[in-house]
Amino acid sequence: MENVFDLFNPHGVRGVVLTAESHLAIHTWPEYGHAATDFTCDEVVGPWKVYTYLEEKLGAGHVSAVEMKRGQLDFSGKEITHKPAGY
Repeated sequence: MENVFDLFNPHGVRGVVLTAESHLAIHTWPEYGHAATDFTCDEVVGPWKVYTYLEEKLGAGHVSAVEMKRGQLDFSGKEITHKPAGY
């Protein structure tokens, strides 16, 4: 896992957390009471768990979300594993 964050003067933050299967990016504008996030999650964590966690931790008074399905592949009924063999 890798984390990269920048703190702005006098306030605000932007950062990214990278894991093997996911990422979370955040940009904040405290002077406007605004934060924007982008994240992908594996099946164990799930995006709505992250959404709820961030909503609670940031003390959000208003939230909105757009869910974009990424990497939707058609394997025509073939069984697939979490990672290809040899990975």
